[in-house]
Amino acid sequence: MTGAQRTLGTRLAGKVAIVTGAAARGEGVGNGSAVAMLFAREGASVVVVNRTLDRAEELADAIRAAGGQARALAADVSDPEQTAAMAEFAVAHYGRIDILHNNVGRGSPGNAESIDIDSWNRLFATNVTSALLSCRTCIPHMRAAGGGSIINVSSYIGMLGMPGMMAYTTTKSALQGLTLAIAADYATSGIRCNALIVGSVNTPMVANLGPAAMEQRRLAVPLQTEGTGWDVAHAAVFLASDESRWITGAMLPIDGGFLALRERPTSYGPTGTSAPE
Repeated sequence: MTGAQRTLGTRLAGKVAIVTGAAARGEGVGNGSAVAMLFAREGASVVVVNRTLDRAEELADAIRAAGGQARALAADVSDPEQTAAMAEFAVAHYGRIDILHNNVGRGSPGNAESIDIDSWNRLFATNVTSALLSCRTCIPHMRAAGGGSIINVSSYIGMLGMPGMMAYTTTKSALQGLTLAIAADYATSGIRCNALIVGSVNTPMVANLGPAAMEQRRLAVPLQTEGTGWDVAHAAVFLASDESRWITGAMLPIDGGFLALRERPTSYGPTGTSAPE
């Protein structure tokens, strides 16, 4: 069965989850929307967060229509006040916070000579500072609840590098460092922090690449199959659940075996594309 066909479960029953960057940017199911839907289908009450309310509301409506519990919130999680309000919103409506899924991220082209410093700073605010602020505001509530699970969404590009994507590579690598720091600092509070290292999955973010580029991406994966947001979501459910209670500080690849390659393909995809997801 696909992720979209799974029936209601209980793996996250009684838990409250926040998913930032939850709604897809276009038609179809993105990583964040798949995660939010599977969290709800496994029994969690989910706060779906986006910069704009309309996309978040659409996702929350879909979750409720499928029998889940969800509320939508518009917030810029790179802003400290709005991030604090996000945590207060979750507690006000659901009473606690158990799960934080940091899915916000974007790319920007450029190398050391060409990257615009304003773009560099914006990317760090979006990809790294937002995760820090979300952790900062949610951790006290997780501690009060007796523990929690934080999941950061990184990328295989943060482990390998990609020509012309210096800022994206650096921020995704930094997010892995943030994961380790949070895991080390808050283990004694029962708060776990892990990262998903996402490969070249097919989501609305890369819909504009075209059939030839998508086929090239598929062939670069050892499993020779295409990943989707559901593959990311199933891994997130595991890390959010008590099944992973003894796992923290882990970097879990969701990449079809790409990071296991000893010899790299000659091409990672078309030059000048947006950051892989």
